[in-house]
This record gives sequence, structure tokens and C-alpha cells, in this order.
Amino acid sequence: MVRKRVPDWLNSSLWSTTPADDGLHRYSPSPTTTTTTSSATVSEPTLQPPATVPPPAAASKPQSTPTSPKLEIRDPVNKNSNNNSGGNDQNGDSSGVSPDDISRQAQLLAELSKKVINMWELRRIASQGIPDGAGIRSTVWKLLLGYLPPDRSQWSSELAKKRSQYRHFKEELLMNPSEITRRLEKSVGCDNDESKPEGREHPLSLGKSSVWNQFFQDSEIIEQIDRDVMRTHPDMHFFSGDSQLAKFNQDAMRNILIVFAKLNPGIRYVQGMNEILAPLFYVFKNDPDVEMALQANAEADTFFCFVELLSGFRDHFCQQLDNSNVGIRSTITRLSQLLKEHDEELWRHLEVTTKVNPQFYAFRWITLLLTQEFNFADSLHIWDTLLSDPEGPLETLLRVCCAMLILIRRRLLAGDFTSNLKLLQHYPSANISHLLYVANKLRTQAIG
Repeated sequence: MVRKRVPDWLNSSLWSTTPADDGLHRYSPSPTTTTTTSSATVSEPTLQPPATVPPPAAASKPQSTPTSPKLEIRDPVNKNSNNNSGGNDQNGDSSGVSPDDISRQAQLLAELSKKVINMWELRRIASQGIPDGAGIRSTVWKLLLGYLPPDRSQWSSELAKKRSQYRHFKEELLMNPSEITRRLEKSVGCDNDESKPEGREHPLSLGKSSVWNQFFQDSEIIEQIDRDVMRTHPDMHFFSGDSQLAKFNQDAMRNILIVFAKLNPGIRYVQGMNEILAPLFYVFKNDPDVEMALQANAEADTFFCFVELLSGFRDHFCQQLDNSNVGIRSTITRLSQLLKEHDEELWRHLEVTTKVNPQFYAFRWITLLLTQEFNFADSLHIWDTLLSDPEGPLETLLRVCCAMLILIRRRLLAGDFTSNLKLLQHYPSANISHLLYVANKLRTQAIG
């Protein structure tokens, strides 16, 4: 059998040179020698194979962008944000911004100001990365997820309707069983009359319709949600700590996940959903628009966008579908096939020679939408691109995962099972804009 040769574009000097300083470093991590993930901190070697893209030399936080004096520009992950967002403890000097950022922000603001927004154009611009500030990312994400309609005149009524619906969900699903029992008794005229025990809900009732029985069945899931919410981004004051801000935010995330679990009995809650929820709530809660950023409004908006985002990935969280053609293992197989198509030499070395099963690393990459592989600011940039794809986030996600493998191909080709598994489970620092460029290149190569 004749092996497919490595595509010419993979041998380009692009992979052995640092991209020009054209604003691509905007979201890249600090040039530190460690990479932190959810499970461990791994020191990066000082000597790397020549084709590996070196960590960019930019600050770890995204840069601010100048705009109209009426619009407030803030670093979205700066703990000193005047919106009390409580960021990820990454400080740095917000120096200059690239002309590309300024131009792209102007284009987005112009598009958002139209009476009816051109979604194709909005997706095209947003896919290149949404500059921070002026609440652009919050509004654009809501549009990309279909929460806001393109017609701006409908925004007010749609938001009011959705937020009212979420309040109703909370009233129905988060109520204490004692309160539910009291209301039921009142509605049938019991009025706590001890002479009518048959009309009362007993806490030890095992009936399927018993609110107490359902309450105790839900307790295990709620306890898991509580544990996971408390563990969400422990390095960010917005999510973690004893501050009032963190506790309010934890309560909001807890509410969203419990309501989702009760409305989706086929899936309920699966560990990791909190990590997908976190970027959405963070972005919406930090909207400079005071009304949008109100706790109740941000919570409701996040719930519906979370539901919409998860609708494209929900089969990955259903254990019964793991071995089906829509389950997580099928999706991981698609990633393997994508790598084989674009770089058969690397695919063969990983899966045949060193026997690194893609499930060992890609399961977390895919199910958590890369939130654990990069720092928070980088994750937001990646999500800009994921949410902008008209084909849906999954197709872009697979290309980004494939690009992650290609960017470190020299190190992988030189490694054995142990070193490669360690490298893939603790992905090294990367220039995110460069990574997304490679992912887009894979798309154009497939089309061509």
C-alpha cells in the first residue's frame, strides 16, 4: 500500500517560524514554562523540535480595544475590572492593540447597529475573533446561538418572554417540597387540617408522583452539581472564593444546571457540564449593559444559550449512545479519520506505532469544548470561532483538535507512548490565532 505523502503546506516554513506580530498574540498565554490544566501542571522543556510553534511572547490576558467614548472597554479576565468580574488573577499592561482588532470591532459594531443583522456577515467577522470590550462578545454570542433574532426590533419582547419563562422554570423546579406540599394542601382546601392525612404529601412516600420521593432522587445529582460548581475555575475570583460575587455566581450556575437536569431527564447532569456553562455565564454577566448584566437576566440568558449550545453535543453526554453513530466514540473516530486524511504519517505513528488511542486525550478535548486545554481568555477566542461556524460547532471543533495534533507533529513523531500521552493530556502553550488558522486551512484543503 502506498502511503499518502505529507501535504506540501505542512512542510511550509510557517510551522518553524513565529508568526509576525500582527495581533495574533492577543489571546496567547504568558511565555511561562508551565502549562496548567484541570489535572496537573507540567513543565515545558526548554528545547523543542524545530518545527514546533513556540509559545508566543505576549501577555496572558487579551488586550483592550479603543472605541466610542460612550462604550466602556475592559479586560474580560482582569480581576480589577470595574464591573467586579473577578478575573483569573492575570495582570499585565494593556498596551497597544492591533489595527485588525480595531477594524474588526468597528465592523461588528456597524453590523450590530443595523435594524436587521446580516448573520452571514456577522459569522464571517466573528469567526476571526471578537475583540474584547463594549459588550460585543456577549451580544454576538447570543445572536450566534439563536437566542436573539436578527431583527433588533424583536429583541426586547424575546428577552422578556424568555426571562419570564426561566423564572417560571425556577419556581416550578427549585421549590422546596415542603412549600409544594403546603400549596397543594391549600389548593384542595386542606389548610393543614390534621384530620385529613390522606391529602398530605408524606416525606417517606415512595409513590412515583410524590414530590418528596422525587426530591430525594434528585439529591444525589444536586450534590454532584454543588461539588462541581465549587470546583469551577478555582483560580478565578469570579467563580471561586468566599466573596459575595463568587457565591452569587455559584448560585446562578447551580440553578441553571439543576433546572437543565430536571427538564432533561434523559441526560440529567453529567460531570463537565459546569465547564461548558462557565464561559457563557462569565461573558453574559460581564456585559457592560447594566440591564443585561443583572444577575437574574444574565442567569436566564445563560440558561437558554447553554441549552442551545448543548443541543449540538448532548449525545456525547448520554452513556447509552456511547457506541452509537452519534455518541462520543463515533465523534472521536471522526477526529482520527480527519487526522489520517490530512497527515497519515502522524496518524500512523500515534495509533499504529505508539498505540496512543485517541480516546485517551480527545474525550476531554471534545466533551469539554477545549475549556481545559487552554487558559480562559484563549478558550473565549476559540469559542468565537466555534460558535461562528454555520455548519455547527462540532465540525469546527474537530478541525481545531486536528490542528492541535498537527502543530506539535514533530514532537509527537519523535515520541513514544508515554511521552506522547503526557504531551496530549497536557497540551503545551500555543498561539491561538495561529492554531485557528491551521484549523481553517484544514477546512479549505478539504474543500479543495
